[in-house]
Amino acid sequence: MRLGSPARFCSPSQHLEYLPLSFSLYCCSSEKLLLVMMMPKCGIQHNELHLQPLTGIQQLAESRRFKTWLLDQFGVLHDGKQPYPGAILTLEKLAKTGAKMVIISNSSRRSSVTADKMRSLGFDPSLFLGAITSGELTHQYLQRRDDTWFAALGQSCIHMTWSDRGAISLEGLDLKVVENVEEADFVLAHGTEAVGVPSGSSISMMIEDLEKLLEQCVERRIPMVLANPDFVTVEARALRVMPGTLAAKYEQLGGEVKWMGKPGEIIYQSALAMAGVDASDCIAVGDSLHHDIKGANAAGISSLFITGGIHANELGLDAFGEVADESAVHALALKHEAMPSYSMPAFTW
Repeated sequence: MRLGSPARFCSPSQHLEYLPLSFSLYCCSSEKLLLVMMMPKCGIQHNELHLQPLTGIQQLAESRRFKTWLLDQFGVLHDGKQPYPGAILTLEKLAKTGAKMVIISNSSRRSSVTADKMRSLGFDPSLFLGAITSGELTHQYLQRRDDTWFAALGQSCIHMTWSDRGAISLEGLDLKVVENVEEADFVLAHGTEAVGVPSGSSISMMIEDLEKLLEQCVERRIPMVLANPDFVTVEARALRVMPGTLAAKYEQLGGEVKWMGKPGEIIYQSALAMAGVDASDCIAVGDSLHHDIKGANAAGISSLFITGGIHANELGLDAFGEVADESAVHALALKHEAMPSYSMPAFTW
């Protein structure tokens, strides 16, 4: 079952009324974080939502309806620590149908790092045509500077990065990392755990301290380049705050943000070019209604919503593979103004 023409979508700053960062997540147990939903603001009128629930992808895959599958990784294939049950086998069976597969991820890291990560988790990288990540796109645009917006950025930046999750290398970008906001031309947001220093190392920071730094950056009216648009990600069944939350806060304060990755068009265009197919021949699989499903809608690509990812708590799901109430899935999709073509609990055959 396919949807009609994609609805009109607003930019991140238009369609969400963001809560202060400190209120965007709260702990509901020792192992879970519950995402507080942020309500749509732009009043889009939806076509009727035709959502087909699935228990596995076998029938869809064997129909060969889609030549290319664009697969999110976190929340679909793995949880950052280990593969989801059945994910590797499902990929192997999907490959046997002749389908092309491309990883399309809002990871801050470059595509080669993503391939290494997948290999370390037990996935066979040869099953994929390749990977397109928001971190790779950010690196390429900063390196080439053939885009008018990027050409005007300057070279000095405040670098928000990772510490526990591993720092992001800026090698080959000819950037000058500075600590003083007065010296910065822009903010480069790869992570939410630390701020880079000129020596190449980083200083760990709490979210609240990063917020204060952003307030200083807004006062200087310097733009932000966002290398990871995700608000949260699944990590071992918990939700962790991601750079997209910082960017939302920055826009709320009045700052300018260049959002790289999903739900933007650039990452989908890159994936289609890699696969050599049209949008009508693709299906995108993801667990984020805002990033994966709305991004696919805007690109004219059919989509499969995995309910057991970042929205599991909102749908009342406690165990892997648990089936969500169909009416709850519909309501949540409409709340996010997202229009998935299909839904299923997990990426299984």
